[in-house]
Amino acid sequence: MRKLIACGAAGLVAALTASEARAADSPSIAGHYVETRTAEVFTGGCLMNSEGETGGREALMAWRIDRGAFAGVPLDGLSVVAAVTADVNLGTRELGGVPPSSIRSVVYVDDRATRAQRDALVTLVRSLSNGFVGEVVAVKPVAIGFSRDEHAIAVRAGDAAIDVGTHMAHDTNCSALQWFHPLAAIDSATLGVTNRQAYSGALLGRRWEQIDRRSAFFGEFRY
Repeated sequence: MRKLIACGAAGLVAALTASEARAADSPSIAGHYVETRTAEVFTGGCLMNSEGETGGREALMAWRIDRGAFAGVPLDGLSVVAAVTADVNLGTRELGGVPPSSIRSVVYVDDRATRAQRDALVTLVRSLSNGFVGEVVAVKPVAIGFSRDEHAIAVRAGDAAIDVGTHMAHDTNCSALQWFHPLAAIDSATLGVTNRQAYSGALLGRRWEQIDRRSAFFGEFRY
């Protein structure tokens, strides 16, 4: 009888351990991410020398939650976008320079979200952005469109627009290299072509629009 009880207890412990391991391996939230920068992330040194300090001070970052919850709040199917500006290139540290001393952002939250979900989306962005949303000057509920297929990703959120091609030719002209990595924490980051990015809002003190730039990253995130 004691042996049976011992075996049963051992089996229960093993089952609990396996269950806990599966839970640890399963992310609580997962989805897709895309970002565009105003400095090319894959280019030659000749171009990087010309825009390394003056460019790259702006970015658009977008997340679409496919499934999961954050801080106990379910966020399935919702999206959030951040328009970001800084006093220097957001990737300066990767070039060996001093990182930005001032970063400001406007965060656009899905207008289908409840108040609790909106708060959770902003906190999620702060957690996944590695500090690159900085001071959030406004949170704006808007209708957000985030679509992706084999060839393109398109995001629309209020004053912000992103159109990214998912296939980028790795042209080696001018000794082209990848100079930067994604601002946000993502899995399996892939370089993309910014067919167009635009921010037309007034709250950040500057507006921008660019086309046909090798300045995008996209991938999946799990947290």
